[in-house]
Amino acid sequence: MNVTDVKQIICMKWGSLYGAEYVNRLYAMVRYCTQGPIRFVCLTDDVQGIRPEVECLDCPSINLPMPHCLRPWRKVNLFSESAGLFGFSGDWLFLDLDVVITGSMDCFFTYKPQESFVVMQNWTQKGKGIGNTSVYRFRVGADSYILNDLLEDPEGVISQYRNSQTYISKNIKALNFWPEDWCVLFKVQCLPPWPRRFWVAPTCPPTARVVAFPGEPNPHQAVKGRWPVKRWFKRVYKFTKPASWIQEQWDQAESAIK
Repeated sequence: MNVTDVKQIICMKWGSLYGAEYVNRLYAMVRYCTQGPIRFVCLTDDVQGIRPEVECLDCPSINLPMPHCLRPWRKVNLFSESAGLFGFSGDWLFLDLDVVITGSMDCFFTYKPQESFVVMQNWTQKGKGIGNTSVYRFRVGADSYILNDLLEDPEGVISQYRNSQTYISKNIKALNFWPEDWCVLFKVQCLPPWPRRFWVAPTCPPTARVVAFPGEPNPHQAVKGRWPVKRWFKRVYKFTKPASWIQEQWDQAESAIK
């Protein structure tokens, strides 16, 4: 990796699941927790309400059958060659919108600089060689076969792999993980085990730099102690007290960059 003065960060927002506030909060947290100049890009189908410091570009579609083309498989577009990715070059840090940044991000740009792909450990499948693509660094064009192979045989790939992060992890030439204490899952490292979660609030590990929220609750739900469930009996274990530190991180970042 050629370390430059500008740290490059990218996120994606399509559909209505996450509003502009998620992009704006993510930018604020990245800006607050990253030293030096940054380039923050959001690939999106709706720029309304996104703060002007964010560089918004059209979110590329992906030639997959419904409903897969609207699911996280769309993120595989980032493995495109430079010509298919707005002429981007170099290394980029991808962040899902539903992450909360809790520590310095500088190390994510310099860790294992020789590697073209570094990803968060998937804590729900630890030891199985699967990354969680909520947080990963990629080098533009270095692993373009990931996208090309998917588009050459979409039905075969999708039938073999349950989701895009499993496909990427099992087919990338070099799978590298961030240090284990950098990236955590809210439901694994922050949420107290059952039944303590009914009287003990979630806490953020002091060494964590990014907290990911795959599935539910989303950060805006967890901060209020809400965990949506469709079946009443799941309330027996799907419960969280308010995680007040989420709001503290948001407020601290926003106030620091004003």
